[in-house]
Formats: sequence, structure tokens, C-alpha cells
Amino acid sequence: MTSQPVDPSADAVQAPAPRRRLTVRRAPKYVPFMVAGALLGVIVAAILAYASNGAEQFGSGSVFGFFAVLLMVPGVGLGAVAALVIDRRSIRRTETAVVESVPEDGTGD
Repeated sequence: MTSQPVDPSADAVQAPAPRRRLTVRRAPKYVPFMVAGALLGVIVAAILAYASNGAEQFGSGSVFGFFAVLLMVPGVGLGAVAALVIDRRSIRRTETAVVESVPEDGTGD
């Protein structure tokens, strides 16, 4: 009679992998929207400063700096509002995905 080595993992019945439901949606990143709003404010400030004939006591650079500071804050707010609107619209387009965990085999692949 010959005996063969017993592999304990061969007889073990693997339990089914747990499945989970996840909600997947595309949400915007707020910082790029706010930076874009600030840049829009600076562009509008440049147009206002260099396209208009300001007072002679202030140079175009001074007027530009004033308007840049003045218009960057509403630009950041406008960018944040745009991101919020896009975020609210993305909630309607959510999808549900079922994921299953895969056991690691220890080979490092």
C-alpha cells in the first residue's frame, strides 16, 4: 500500500466571496473649478483695467491690481457654485455596481 502526501488546502471548500453593492458616480473636484473662477476674475479685471480710460492719477497696473483682487473672490464663488451644480446633476446619474473580493494567492501577481 502506498501513501500520498495530503494537501489540506485541496480538500478545503472555499466559501463564496462576499459581494457588495457600491454606488458609482462621477463627481467634480472643487479646487480646479474655484481656480478657474479666480482666473476668470483676473481676465475680466485685465479687460476692465486696460480697455477703459481710468483716472490719470492711477496707472493701468494699479487699476488692474484693484480689480483683480476685487473680482477674484466672486470668481472663486462662481467656480464653487458651478462645481456644486455639476455635483448635484451627477447624483442623478449614479450607477450601482456589484463587486466581489478576490482572495489573494500569495504569489504577488
